[in-house]
Amino acid sequence: MQISTYQTVYNLVKKIPKGKVTTYGLIAEKLRFVNKNINAHVVGWILHKNNNPLVPCHRVVDRNGRLAPNFAFDGAREQKRRLESEGIKFTDEMHVDLKNHLWII
Repeated sequence: MQISTYQTVYNLVKKIPKGKVTTYGLIAEKLRFVNKNINAHVVGWILHKNNNPLVPCHRVVDRNGRLAPNFAFDGAREQKRRLESEGIKFTDEMHVDLKNHLWII
């Protein structure tokens, strides 16, 4: 049985530890062996469709550490609240401190 690209993305996101974030691009780079057409935009689209609360999509940001303006529920505000509750620090209102919190897959 072959795992879908969606499930592969979700499984990888589940591995991001609390207190860390990764980027859409790093996820895409890691999963190119599964689907050569995957890119950061596709990863974002897949995560936007997630409805499983066990997949910590809030731990994924763009390559500059920017929060997702279209994050579920209350947008970037909710994503930031969840990240701060895990000890993530920010360099400004919308950007995670990647220097201290980036998880390299």
